[in-house]
Parts: sequence; C-alpha cells; structure tokens
Amino acid sequence: MAVAQPTQKAERPSRWQKMWQSISIVFDSRVATVGLFMVLFWVLLGFVSLFWTPYEPNSSDFIQNLPPNSVNWLGTDHLGRDILSRLMQGTQVILLKTRLPGDGNVAIPGGVAIWGVLGSLLLGSVLGLNAGYRGGWWDQIIMQVLDALIAFPVIVLYLVVIAALGQGDLVVILAITITGAPGVARLVRSLALDIKTRDYIRAAETRGENVWFIMFREILPNARGPILVDAMLRVGYAIFAIGTLGFLGLGLPPPDPDWGNMVNEARKNIFSNQWAVLWPALAIATLVIGLNLFADGLREELTRYQK
Repeated sequence: MAVAQPTQKAERPSRWQKMWQSISIVFDSRVATVGLFMVLFWVLLGFVSLFWTPYEPNSSDFIQNLPPNSVNWLGTDHLGRDILSRLMQGTQVILLKTRLPGDGNVAIPGGVAIWGVLGSLLLGSVLGLNAGYRGGWWDQIIMQVLDALIAFPVIVLYLVVIAALGQGDLVVILAITITGAPGVARLVRSLALDIKTRDYIRAAETRGENVWFIMFREILPNARGPILVDAMLRVGYAIFAIGTLGFLGLGLPPPDPDWGNMVNEARKNIFSNQWAVLWPALAIATLVIGLNLFADGLREELTRYQK
C-alpha cells in the first residue's frame, strides 16, 4: 500500500530576496544598466566632493584659461579656478544637498533636483488621484487649473516664481514643483481612471473604506511603476532646468558652483578657452542622458515583466 508523502511547503522569499528581484530588473536591460552607471558616476563624484576636491573650488590659485594638464586635469577657467574641483562641488547642490536660507552653510540631505521632483510627485499625485477617482466637479476644476498652468511656457513659470520670491535653493525647488506637478497629475489621473474600475476597488468601497484610504492605499501603490519611471525622467528635466536658470543668471546662488552658471561665465572667453565651456556642458548632458537611458530601460523591462 502506497503511503502518501508529506508535501513540503515552498519557502517564501525573504524581504531581501524580494528587494533583489526588484533591483535585478534593471540589470536585465543593457540600456538601463548603462544609464545607471552614468548616474552612479556623478553621484559617487558628488559624495567624494563632500570630503575632498583636488583644490579649493572657489580659489583663484592658477593661471587663467589653462588647457587640461598634469596639475589641472580639466584645465582652469577665466579666473584661474580648477574646473574639476568646481564640477565636483557643483554635483552636490544638484543631487546631494540643499542649502537653507540664512547665515551659515546649513544644508539638508538631497539635492535641489531631487527635492523638486519629490515635491511635484507629491502635489501632482494628490491632485491626480482626486481628479481621477472622485470625478465630477473635482475632475473639472483641477484639470482646468492644471491645463492653464501647462499653457504657459515652462521657462516663463520659472521666471515668474523666481522674480516673485528671489533666488535660492528652496525657490528653485518650488519652481520645479509648480512646473512639474501638472504633468504628474495628468499621468496619475489617467492611471486612476483605469484602476478605479478594478474589482479590488469595488471591494474596498463595499467595505466602506475612506476615500483617502482607497486613493493612497489601493490605487496609488498599483500605479507606482509608471510613476517611478516618470519621476526618473523628471529628475533629468529638473537638472536641465537648473542648468538653464544658471546660464541665465537666475539659478542657484553662490558660493557653490552651478554647472549652468559655469557655462555662462566661460562663454565670454570661449575663443581663448573652449574647455571651460565643454566640461560643464558635458556634465549636464551625460547626467541627463544617463537618467533618460535608465528610465527608458526600466520602462521596457517593467512592461515586459507585467506581460
């Protein structure tokens, strides 16, 4: 007589295994992997600059407009400052720290671009969820206001915010938040319109769950994939916007260097020293391209994974 063998329960993956499975999706895409390494290069360079730079970034220690050499690897600018040191410290204010107003060098973790995108995600998600799930007058009023903001050119909105509040890291964060929130809200609204028709949303409504619970515990977690990909792209847009404002002289104030301002200062001597324009322009381009490659590769892998 055959004896039934006891069935063994399959081991549930641990939290670390689930986390690694989520991270490994990135390495399945060559495009995402290349973009990730490009971004990590600048992040690591920024971390190193918190503790060490080859020379003092704001000190005129060398001859003006030197080409790359054995002492100044990327050359010097029109004031004799080391370009590599200024590029390294410029990475901080974009990706790693935000300077608070007032006397002293008080800063909080997280760069201006990161906080600006987080602000636009928070504001846009709240508006988009209310418009998509509630519908009716909520949808009509919210989307009309956002469409009015989208009608303005982005650079005009930046100039309006900065002209009204002055220069500063927090002002640039607010400007990025205001200009980025409408796009996030439109994306979240479209996702909410689709997700709110699912059975688990009907089940939550039948249980009598609160509207805010349904929006933030049922709809938003199931829309996180497209939102995260969009956030990666928006960090690139924010970095490009910071560079544009710096080039116009309206970006991040001194003393820390701003890549856009470095290009603006160096363009006056472009015929005698092209390197001072080239290096900060390449820094902006490589970081933005890296973020776009990472977001595009991640989107392709998430789409394939869901299928």
